[in-house]
Amino acid sequence: MAVSGIIGIKLGMTQVYSEDGTSVPCTVLQAGPCVVVQRRTKQKDGYDAVQLGLVEFVKPQRISKPMAGHFKKAGVAPMRVLREVRLQESGDETKMGDRVLVDGFAPGEFVDITGVSKGKGFQGGVKRWHFRGGDATHGSMFHRAPGGIGASSFPSRVWPGQHMPGHMGNQQVTAKHLRVVKVDTDENLLLVRGAVPGPRGSYLLIRKNTRAK
Repeated sequence: MAVSGIIGIKLGMTQVYSEDGTSVPCTVLQAGPCVVVQRRTKQKDGYDAVQLGLVEFVKPQRISKPMAGHFKKAGVAPMRVLREVRLQESGDETKMGDRVLVDGFAPGEFVDITGVSKGKGFQGGVKRWHFRGGDATHGSMFHRAPGGIGASSFPSRVWPGQHMPGHMGNQQVTAKHLRVVKVDTDENLLLVRGAVPGPRGSYLLIRKNTRAK
């Protein structure tokens, strides 16, 4: 099989209408164009994969000397965003410098999209873990507090993984089984059903989901 992933940028959300008039919420992604910067093989690295780079302008002074040599070896222009995508067993001879475009995806198939979620800062249990909260009336004095976090006699400690207030968001998240609604090869656009992680303008890794039915 060919390269089954591509780097994208989240542009925002919109809606399209199906043939029966149903409104379908979609996320618009700029998918590629990408270039293969490095090829990993099972004989040399122990697994088959490619390192993709998103084609976009980057100032030369932003590239370190080691990375400049890395791009020069591949014969490609410097790039800001690099991601690695694994390859399955196949006779495909993907090599450095090959272009990866959005035409590798088709409407109706499913993809997994990985990105960094929006940072929410320090949040309490109600917002972070969807705690129900206490009564809001009759002088309860217990509205958004976390409540009990462990028993006294046993185990006399707080269980690992106990849901507590703390930092929320700004972590890598993967949204799985998102259906491709539309592919625009002229503008390098990919429309997928539903929401994807991250704010507008964030970088995403889009991979084909071969297990979805």
